[in-house]
Amino acid sequence: MNSGSVGSPNTSLSVSPEVFGSIGLQTLGVANPIITLNGTVGVTGEEGDTFVVELVRGTVYDPFFVIYRAEGTVGQTGGAEFHSFTAQDLAAPPALESVYTSFISGVSTVARTGPEMFYGIAATN
Repeated sequence: MNSGSVGSPNTSLSVSPEVFGSIGLQTLGVANPIITLNGTVGVTGEEGDTFVVELVRGTVYDPFFVIYRAEGTVGQTGGAEFHSFTAQDLAAPPALESVYTSFISGVSTVARTGPEMFYGIAATN
């Protein structure tokens, strides 16, 4: 959890993806793990402003490792909005630890106002 309440971190978005969460899941000895990722990000902006949430396998933003991408639109001017997501990585490679990072980008009139959380679970089929 990056922020558990509305009003924090109160940071404007940029066109470059910025981290808002990162997790490591213990997957040692798990063949073909099924990774389920969930999260919520709170934003404030002007009606019609856009933002993008992307989840990557690893810790560094690289379009090649994006496993989930969602574009959002602010629905009202000035009010805090909460956008939640769920994604799965069904092609996770075997690893000692499976690491995932969540990024957000968008127009500068959108601010990350919390809450922000990113969590996941690894399972076998």
